[in-house]
Amino acid sequence: MPGKITNREYEGGAGTGRDTAVLSASVRLAPGETKSVTFVLAWYYPNYSNYWNPLRDESGAPLPTLWKNYYATLFRSAADCAVYMLENAERLLGDSLIFQNALFSSDLPESVLDAVTSSLSVLKSPTCLRLEDGSFYAFEGCNKNSGSCEGSCTHVWNYAYALPFLFPALERSMRELDFKHNMDEFGGMAFRLMLPPGRKRSGFRPCADGQLGGVVKVYRDWKISGDDAWLKRLWPQVKRCIAYAWSEGNPDRWDSGKTGVLTGRQHHTLDMELFGPNSWLTGFYLAALKSAAEMAGYLEDWEAGAEYTELFAKGKRYVEENLFNGEFFFQKIDLKDRSVTASFRNAEGYWNEEAGETKYQIGEGCGIDQVVAQWHANICGLGEIFDREKVRSALRSVYRYNYVKDFRSFFNPCRIYCLNGETGTVICSWPDADKKPLIPVPYAEETMHGFEYQLAAHMLQEGMIREGTELIKAVRDRYDGEKRNPWNELECGSNYARSMSVYTALTAFSGFTFDSPGRAIGFNPVAEEDFQCFWCLNTGWGMFEKNASGACVRLLYGEITLRTVRLPFLDVQRVALNGEDLAFGQSPGVTLEEPVTLRRGDVLAFYADTDVSAGGNTIKGRDTL
Repeated sequence: MPGKITNREYEGGAGTGRDTAVLSASVRLAPGETKSVTFVLAWYYPNYSNYWNPLRDESGAPLPTLWKNYYATLFRSAADCAVYMLENAERLLGDSLIFQNALFSSDLPESVLDAVTSSLSVLKSPTCLRLEDGSFYAFEGCNKNSGSCEGSCTHVWNYAYALPFLFPALERSMRELDFKHNMDEFGGMAFRLMLPPGRKRSGFRPCADGQLGGVVKVYRDWKISGDDAWLKRLWPQVKRCIAYAWSEGNPDRWDSGKTGVLTGRQHHTLDMELFGPNSWLTGFYLAALKSAAEMAGYLEDWEAGAEYTELFAKGKRYVEENLFNGEFFFQKIDLKDRSVTASFRNAEGYWNEEAGETKYQIGEGCGIDQVVAQWHANICGLGEIFDREKVRSALRSVYRYNYVKDFRSFFNPCRIYCLNGETGTVICSWPDADKKPLIPVPYAEETMHGFEYQLAAHMLQEGMIREGTELIKAVRDRYDGEKRNPWNELECGSNYARSMSVYTALTAFSGFTFDSPGRAIGFNPVAEEDFQCFWCLNTGWGMFEKNASGACVRLLYGEITLRTVRLPFLDVQRVALNGEDLAFGQSPGVTLEEPVTLRRGDVLAFYADTDVSAGGNTIKGRDTL
């Protein structure tokens, strides 16, 4: 090239959408010498508007409503962003690589690790954004030129477990927005948040899984954060949220008789309503009641706690005695009885006059989410929602009846997420084909990966390691980089949030438990041999490792204060922090005489033999961290 590039301007370039530019750098090299040049690409779009559903004036014309993107409150310009990057490049890149190497060194099956890590891309996609005060907001996914399905949809984000573990403060901000802006005077919660916050709520009916799942998420987020003040602040709204089930202001009469069972009109994530008792949505009710009972006990709200405990016991007993057919849980409904829907306002569309039956129901079908509440409970440490043997039987039934190993011979009139010789798990099946409704629950024949991942992770929790791993591999084989983009799993839009349900496969393989209010964590890996795995909780993250000499918790970032570490697979004889012995007892788990605060680089080690040195635990490839 003859010298430096000449700066030029072309007529008609600026503002035409055809702007072009060349950026170059010149360095002088001696023979054999190498140099590098760093380029930083920065952008700055400070303002955001609700382009998809704008506020309108009385004539219907859109109103120009703007607010700042969160990053615009931190930086003044694109140049400011670039300078920050250059000044902090070593730290930002270094910490990112530590995270990457720790996560990718987890001893998970290849397909599972691929799924967990790839799904995290959703958090950096246009599906997600932060409002001016830093609160987190999201679509369900992305269309070509806009977000797909607005409003941090509660029933879709029920499944997304990466955010609460990796960025818990952002997850808590979703609870705060919902309880502040989305609840009506009776406690009903709109399941889509309208922007900007504070505008009129969505007028559509509350959804049972989203609203009651929100109570479980409050419990989970409190157990992750240990923030008692946050829990106390939300507690009155949590109680109203539960009481909506039997409130006279609930036109859908979820549980008007306070039986502990949802029997009314129940909107849900498959975009229609079920009528009558079913384990899927009543499971969310039971998990909410059990969560609320535990929170009430912690806050010494004894009256509320007793009420929730009694309702939980009644509901659990009813489900197990009336909604289990010996193989799996089903929906109890007489599809031929028109009165089931006739008493609900604007429910005429649910009656199929030609077939003489109610539309969009499961009936005696085998649903993929029939015990999803137990999956949530296992993650959050809630204990039993349904009888364990019935849960395992239900999971085996879904594997038997819903898992399709070759879609060439499978009829799917819905959206095509799986085809030809591919393998996947459908939303609902009817082992007795004669009992399938003429117009069944929506999306019954589809394979939606977020549901598949939830099911697979639940199988892993219940000891079905082969089956759970197989189901995850089936999804990733479809997103192999040739047939589909491996970082863009599709449901209702690209970069779909529900894919982050697969993060719980990581916690299932490590047997990770947490209780930040009690300063406790735990691990119980499914692997009997040496094992290591990434973990993250609230203010710190690192690696858990076990080998023949014992186990250790290694902190790689942030800090965390611990009093108890539960390791049920290990008979602990010695505990050491960075080689220094600590006094401890063993009830419950390994309980330290005094809490310890782990900081970056600290190693808390547990040994089955008092003679083993504190250096006995190492991370594979630690020299790269």
